[in-house]
Amino acid sequence: MEILKNYINGKWADCNTTETSNVVNPATGEVIARVPAGKAAATEIEKAVAAAQAAYLQWKDVPVLKRIQPLFKLKQLLEENSAEIARLITMESGKTLAEASGEMQRAIENVEVAAGAPMLMQSEFLENIASGIDEYMVRQPLGVTACIAPFNFPAMISFWFLPYAIACGNSMIIKPSEKVPLTMVKIFELIDQLGLPDGLISMIHGGKDTVDAILDHPLIRSVSFVGSTPVARYIYARGTANGKRVQAQGGAKNPVVVLPDADIEMSSQIITDSVYGCAGQRCLAASVVITVDNNKQIRDALYASAQNRSVGYGLDKGVEMGPVISAESKTRIESLINKGITEGGSVLLDGRNAAIKSYEKGNFIRPTIIENLPVGGELLRTEIFGPVMSLLHMKTVEEAIAFINNGAYGNMACVFTSRGSSARKFRNQAMAGNIGINIGVAAPMAQFPFSGWKESFFGDLHGQGKHAVEFFTQTKVVIERWPKEWSRKF
Repeated sequence: MEILKNYINGKWADCNTTETSNVVNPATGEVIARVPAGKAAATEIEKAVAAAQAAYLQWKDVPVLKRIQPLFKLKQLLEENSAEIARLITMESGKTLAEASGEMQRAIENVEVAAGAPMLMQSEFLENIASGIDEYMVRQPLGVTACIAPFNFPAMISFWFLPYAIACGNSMIIKPSEKVPLTMVKIFELIDQLGLPDGLISMIHGGKDTVDAILDHPLIRSVSFVGSTPVARYIYARGTANGKRVQAQGGAKNPVVVLPDADIEMSSQIITDSVYGCAGQRCLAASVVITVDNNKQIRDALYASAQNRSVGYGLDKGVEMGPVISAESKTRIESLINKGITEGGSVLLDGRNAAIKSYEKGNFIRPTIIENLPVGGELLRTEIFGPVMSLLHMKTVEEAIAFINNGAYGNMACVFTSRGSSARKFRNQAMAGNIGINIGVAAPMAQFPFSGWKESFFGDLHGQGKHAVEFFTQTKVVIERWPKEWSRKF
């Protein structure tokens, strides 16, 4: 099986290593590609950075109206190839085809927003800040930038960053997850058709060695990352120690509060989709569901909805949930379920030891619900990143908000209610960066930043929208005087 190539300086190139790792279809267990995994990372990164620096020096002086023109062609190419890319996403990440198609739509939306860079980059000007003196601020590109992408969204996450970096005048190096590289390989086949300067966008495969080479290279000015909190903390610490701008999105333990006045049927369906969508492997998956005032109706509705969810290969018709990414992930998730039982939780719905007909080698876990975990226990503090709902019961919304605010993470918090006053109180007091009101996945549209608080984010500026433009530019302030006598002289 051919080893996947890097894309450096506008060309496909073999990696200088014989070490590889397998890309495995998590539903079938089939090896579908081999990806470079050796220690040639520093050499490959050096080549990519040299080309990226040369391209940046050329690209930064291209007028912004011309810099965005390739984005319109990229949008068209992504739309024309969306179905094929979605199939690749499903094959290598395990999510359903509908989920993969939704991911592609979110990627395309970011290209659309980044095409607004001529407006988003506009400067600020103040005439006569002092007598005869004008002052203004302009935004200029950083230089070479990098994106280290996760496995759970092989296409979308890179597009939180890539189109903005390019529109703002930078070059970018992308390192896709070694678990799901095929999606980005296909996207780079499309990027190759854009006529961009050689080296402006490169792709380097690999694991930790490649990441460290990116974090240590002095010409790489910024790093964008999405992944688990321990790795995000590492990326942020090492990157900033080397003088880079870093935006590092970490993990989550997203709570959802269901008040007694919530619409039971609507809420249970939306929450189930949130918990078990992408097999729970997304940073905005609901994880802890808190029913207020012992709402037995919502408990029963959630159980029925989860139990009836169709599990299988995401390319098969009618499947609502696919496998987790790897056998190691399956083992880890099932061990965490066991830990919850050890801590005193009771399994309301058990998805362990799942056997899916025709896909016995797949990494499947069926929807699981654990009830009555101890509030001070370890499992309620641990990101499971799998199809597991922790179901708690609390007496008041104040108790639920206090529980949320005491948590280490702050990616998302949601409330289901029919009262505006309750919704307003929740959105004001809940300490999380993305708030949902009768929404199960509070994923911001591309015009807004993907916020994250506490240990869910390390940095200052998030991905998407105006935050991305600010992240990929540096401000220059000009203070200017033109005395009248100078004007007469010249």
